[in-house]
Parts: sequence; C-alpha cells; structure tokens
Amino acid sequence: MPDALAPRFQPEYGPTFSLVIPAFNEAEGLEEFHQRLVVAMQPLGSWEAIYIDDGSDDATRELVEYLRLDDPRIALISLSRNFGKEIATTAGLDHARGEVVIVIDADLQDPPEVIPDLVAAWRLGFDMVCARRRAREGETALKKLTAHVFYRLMRHTGRVKLPPDTGDFRLMTRRVVEAVCKLREQHRFMKGLFAWVGFPTTTVLYDRAPRHRGRGKWNYWKLWNLALEGMPLKIATYLGLMVALLSVGFGAQVIVKTLLFGNPVAGYPSLMTVMLFLGGVQLMTLGVIGEYLGRIFNETKRRPLYLVERFLPSRVRVVAGE
Repeated sequence: MPDALAPRFQPEYGPTFSLVIPAFNEAEGLEEFHQRLVVAMQPLGSWEAIYIDDGSDDATRELVEYLRLDDPRIALISLSRNFGKEIATTAGLDHARGEVVIVIDADLQDPPEVIPDLVAAWRLGFDMVCARRRAREGETALKKLTAHVFYRLMRHTGRVKLPPDTGDFRLMTRRVVEAVCKLREQHRFMKGLFAWVGFPTTTVLYDRAPRHRGRGKWNYWKLWNLALEGMPLKIATYLGLMVALLSVGFGAQVIVKTLLFGNPVAGYPSLMTVMLFLGGVQLMTLGVIGEYLGRIFNETKRRPLYLVERFLPSRVRVVAGE
C-alpha cells in the first residue's frame, strides 16, 4: 500500500498533467530546466511540476522554494535524506494528482521539448508512452556499450521485456501510476516495475542530450548496483556456466601442456582444474543467493520507502470539466 504521507488523488482538483522530477544536487541547471519546461507545457493544458529534493547538499531545495514563489504550479517534496533516484521517483508518483503523469530528470539530458510528442502519442489511446533514446550524446563508448548489452540481456533472460534503450523518461495515465504505486518493495528497479504493470504501451524516439550543467550522479559502480536490482536469478546459472566453460578450457590447456612438456608435479593439473571449476560456480551462486537473502530480510522489516521532511503542494486548482 502507498505510504501514509502520500495524498489521495482528487480528480476534481487535480491538473491534467503532473511532472515528477527527482533532483539531487541539480541547483546549477534547475532554473533553466524549469524555464524550458514552462515553454514546453504551455500549450498542453493545466499542469504541476513536482520536484523531489533527494537529500541534496547544495541549494536545490532553496532554489525550488524560490521558483515556487512566482509559479504556483510547483510542488516540493523534500526527503529527510538521500534515498536514491528510484525511491525519489516513487515519492513523486505517490504525490502526483494529475490525470497523466510524466517522469523526467532535471539535468536536461531528457529535453522537455519532447513532452508534446509523448502527449500526442497518449492522445492516440496509449496508457504508457516511453521515450526511447535514438542517440546518446555526451556519453562514452563504454557506457553506450554496457547499456546496449544490459537492455538486450534483460529482454532475453527476464519474464518482463524491458523496452530497449529506454530510461525513466515516460508518460503514464492515472491507472498505470496507481498500479505502480501498489508495488512497495524496498529494492526498486523502476524500469522493471513500469514494464511489469503492462497496459498498452508505445515509444517515441528522441535524441538524448549531454548533461547541461553540473556532474552526473551515476558512476559505473552505481549503475552496476542498479542493474543487479533488475537481473533475474537465472543470471547466476549463466555466469556459473561461463566459469565452468573457462575452467574446462584451462584444464584442456594444462593437459596439452603436460603431454608436450611433462608434469613436474603429479596431480597438479587435474586438481587445479577441478578446484577452479567447482569453486567458481559455488562462489558465484552463493553470492547471488546471499544478495537475495539480504533483500528478503529488508522486505520483512516493512519500513516505509521514504520519509518526507517537508511537502509544499502546488497551488493549482482545476474544477472538473474545465
């Protein structure tokens, strides 16, 4: 169930669109982001922008409060500490009041100018419209390669098929948001949750821009840990098989070398091959089992996903039928 702090959706007062914008140390580019957001949303109807300050240690929260003085469409959720982007996004979804909810990052890598294309696709009758990256400007070749491999691996090993080259930038109808908000697991992989709930879905292609200001928050270690949240258990089987095949190859090399050049230590080749084979498989499998046991333990605690230090709602009031 949603957390007690999450407001209930009130269709008679809610705007048409709610934009969920998680932000962590985004003060440098936040003002320009909001300016471009206002221009993009102007012709689309009533809307609100929900900024989630995920425990920033710069002026992100103060800047949102300043912008809110002049723009009643801005809401601020200030979390009690840094909970991570997945949890911050969930907090925004819990508080969104719109008929349609759009998730977008504040770093301008996902251009607000793409939002009208998402809205146009929604008006064709789709419940979810994903923004699919056609190009990824400003990213290294290694990051592009690992992202490509990850999405293809997930599509071929998981029960739920993730849309390729698709992040959190997307549009969802109210029934999709309510379905996602019912999923309250502690270890969250939002791309997987969005795909799991289903509903009619389409994609819109766009060119992802390089980060406009500030530094990226996702290094390779954080991306690896995020990927682990979405990887199915059968990955352990495949990795174990890979280690086993490598051990067989090593064993064949040792045997050939022994036949050609002799073996000064009797039994060494066969012993090392067996040890590497079994040890690699066992350690890999035990590690995955340990990860799952830790996650089960965290789920049994039943802690809330996040704590809100301060919530300033938007001042948008729309009477039903307007």
